[in-house]
Amino acid sequence: MIVVPLGVSSATPTVNRNLPSVALWREGRVFLFDCGENTQAKMLQAGIKRSKIEYIFISHLDGDHYFGLLGLLSTLNMQRRNAPLTLVGPKRLKKFVEFNLDIAEITPEFELNYVELEEDFEEEIVVDEDEFYVKALPLEHTKFCIGYRFQEKDKPGKVDAKKASQMGIVEDTQFKELKAGNDVELDDGTIVKSSDIVGEPRTGHSFAYVTDTQYSPNAIKLGEKASILYHEATFGNALADRAKETGHSTAEMAARVAEKAKAKLLVIGHFSGRYTNEFVLMKEARKIFNETWIATEMRPIMTDPEHENGIITPRVKSNQKAAKQLRKSKNSYNHNKKGYNKKRTKKRKTFKRRSFAGSNNSKKFSEYYTNKRGGQHNKHHDKKDDKNRQNKPKDNPKYKPITPRTPFDEYNRF
Repeated sequence: MIVVPLGVSSATPTVNRNLPSVALWREGRVFLFDCGENTQAKMLQAGIKRSKIEYIFISHLDGDHYFGLLGLLSTLNMQRRNAPLTLVGPKRLKKFVEFNLDIAEITPEFELNYVELEEDFEEEIVVDEDEFYVKALPLEHTKFCIGYRFQEKDKPGKVDAKKASQMGIVEDTQFKELKAGNDVELDDGTIVKSSDIVGEPRTGHSFAYVTDTQYSPNAIKLGEKASILYHEATFGNALADRAKETGHSTAEMAARVAEKAKAKLLVIGHFSGRYTNEFVLMKEARKIFNETWIATEMRPIMTDPEHENGIITPRVKSNQKAAKQLRKSKNSYNHNKKGYNKKRTKKRKTFKRRSFAGSNNSKKFSEYYTNKRGGQHNKHHDKKDDKNRQNKPKDNPKYKPITPRTPFDEYNRF
């Protein structure tokens, strides 16, 4: 299972962040959680095929979480998709999609299915397949919002092939029966128990998607022992009141959810645009839950790095890597690059020495040097300038101290 954040901003995009969307890759199949603007472009950049999407889960009907859906559906139709696609989300999602497709005169050539949830639902399995299921629970936001948990079903334990052959198990059908938990009877009447051959069942990996919510008991249920808990951290502790007012979480709240849920890894995202350095939020979260990561767009998060490393490779550099490279290029000059122009500097005036014949000319040389360099003149003016600086009015704007503006000034919209 590989989780790839595609957009980690909240409310509006910024220069370095896109609107909310997270892709989950599992054995070649793609599951999309929310679909903000520019999602399909970020999928291309992240190296994820749009044609592999089978389910799209929409958390709620705030525009930043689903306004990229229509563009994605239009692209899939232009690519002549024929595989069915299922959209899961709040009531009125189907109405929104069909109305806008009708306005654009787009008739999907592929089957479009809907699973809609009412506001008063308590818990529901929205997807149930042989190897996994997806559970939905309501969250606590200013608008009806849904959290999701993608859970792999437990896998059978490994078969001890050497021990099985010693006990007379040779046929594939016998191995399958044992792996399914059934005992096998041999031709001589010997009973081979499944528990003697097959190890303990392996717990499947899980991914919890919790966004746009206050601290919620349902968030803890969704993230219970999750392999990856993706939780919003829109604000820092200093703006806890703002978080409560807008129905969002702080980084500390996300950490408390992960701690109580006993999640293996917490990944925070959905950052307010006022935070240019999201590591400030990670620092706050790690005071409570040390296993906290920052959601970085297009950077894969793997549950089994040994086998999954390299499966998804971004086609472009992530914002974090690009910013690091930009800082590096600004701080150094590439002298080896063809056509490099050295920095132009004003040529320094140098004193041209003159010869003075005879030992009695040393005094003349000293006087000449002083006059030429303006030594006496400079000393006089230095004292004068110091006196002028002291007499400058303190209310002169030119001499007022510079006070840097905080990132929170006049930025209370979201």
